Amino acid sequence: MNIPISRREFVAGALAAAGALSLDRSVSAAPAPGAEPPKDEIPLVDYHVHRDGTTLEKLLAISRQKNVKFGVVEHAGTKENKYPVILSSDDELKQYIASLEGKPVYKGIQAEWLDWMTCFSKEVVAQLDYVLTDAWTLRDEAGKKVRMWDSGFRVGNPEKFMDRYVDFHLELMEKEPIDILANATWLPAGLQKQYKKLWTPNRVQKVIDAVLKYGVAVEISSQYLVPQFNWLRAAKAAGVKFSFGSNIRGPGVGKSDYWLEAIKALGLKRSDIFTPAPPGKKAIERR
Repeated sequence: MNIPISRREFVAGALAAAGALSLDRSVSAAPAPGAEPPKDEIPLVDYHVHRDGTTLEKLLAISRQKNVKFGVVEHAGTKENKYPVILSSDDELKQYIASLEGKPVYKGIQAEWLDWMTCFSKEVVAQLDYVLTDAWTLRDEAGKKVRMWDSGFRVGNPEKFMDRYVDFHLELMEKEPIDILANATWLPAGLQKQYKKLWTPNRVQKVIDAVLKYGVAVEISSQYLVPQFNWLRAAKAAGVKFSFGSNIRGPGVGKSDYWLEAIKALGLKRSDIFTPAPPGKKAIERR
């Protein structure tokens, strides 16, 4: 029997698995809490923070302690998407935005599937600082919508899966007005050891070309340790912009070690890093 799990439970389990990945890593020290970064230093912002029952006050305390600014996101899309909270109308989105007004956080949503914009007007989405999404929900070989974090998900042929997975990345960015591609290049557990083999230069380039075409930033995930550095180097060479995200629930949110490693290994500068666009230039307004 396949027992369905929530994305939240999946994320918690995957965090432990991600910690076991072996990478060539050299850790840099984070700036001291409360210290003003030099003008040319990259400010650390975790754009992938979920409240998930945690009070905003607790999140802000963690933000201050770690000297990492937070961008808070809530799942958004049709009620078909099962989460403890799923924003599905302009009124719900307005209430969410109002709950963050005046707080020292960025306001975002995690858009679900390809039909999330049927729930909202462009005018209300434009009140957000950004929209992020991932490719964890995609189509199977028969074209059916499947969720990679469900216990019943099966990869099948790895090469065919990768081709379908890459194609879905391209479709997602073509059709959806997003600012950040989250959990970028993540692979299911059975494929993670084949990351470099499966993310061939041709597949990497297809995603990079789409990212550049549609002006999407690629999230560097401190939970899943992706994209790995070979992928990141190709993206940086092409001029891709990066954002930072943890997608970690609870006290671990704002974990910055992998971001710092990427900054050092790639020689990233402020100009390489995503910042929310001003009014009139957000993806929802450009697309």
